[in-house]
Order: sequence, then C-alpha cells, then structure tokens
Amino acid sequence: QVQLVESGGGSVQAGGSLRLSCAASGYTNTRACMAWFRQAPGKEREGVAVIDRHGSARYARSVTGRFTISKDNANNTLYLIMNSLKPDDTARYFCAADDGTAIMLFNPAEYLYWGQGTQVTVSS
Repeated sequence: QVQLVESGGGSVQAGGSLRLSCAASGYTNTRACMAWFRQAPGKEREGVAVIDRHGSARYARSVTGRFTISKDNANNTLYLIMNSLKPDDTARYFCAADDGTAIMLFNPAEYLYWGQGTQVTVSS
C-alpha cells in the first residue's frame, strides 16, 4: 500500500523560508514522477514542482528561482525548499506520485497517489 506523508508546513512572514518533506512508503516505481501541488481556498489545485522520470526538475513559472525540488532515493523522501515566500504562496501543499504513465506533469489528474497535505501560511 502506497503512503505519502508530508511534513514541514507552518506559518512564516513574507521573505521567509520553509522546507517541506514527503516520506514515501510502499512505492518502488523507479520510472515514476513525483511532484508538489498546492491548493488555496477557492482555487484549483496547481502544480508547483515536478521531478520527472529522468530525474529532471521542472517548476511552475510562479515559483521558478525561489523553490527547489529534490528527491532522496535512498530514503524515499521528496523535498521542496521554498525561499523568498510570498503571501500568494499560502496554500495547502500536497505530495503526489504517478504510476509511471504521466504525460502532462503539472496536471493533477495524471497522479495516482497523494498525501494528505501540509499547510503553508505566509503573512505580509
């Protein structure tokens, strides 16, 4: 049974930093994409950052240059380092993994496995 468990969210002031972690268990698909999504109240879930099946990182335009996604394969953990946080970054952040078949990597519908999310709140 695949489980994704996020941690590391919290409340910070604008300009601050946070590091999110996603611990994966029961998941051994080496061709999988893993991603971070976020969803603010009243808004659609949007892709933030992805590590594709070749190990390359991709970012949404709104976070490029501020966020860094990485994966520790030895510990099955996905990370998202978020710097220069803005109030617009306030959302619940979710970790996701596909089953090796995702094509549109920033489309949440392409992902099969999801964590419960962790809240990030950025105050001005």
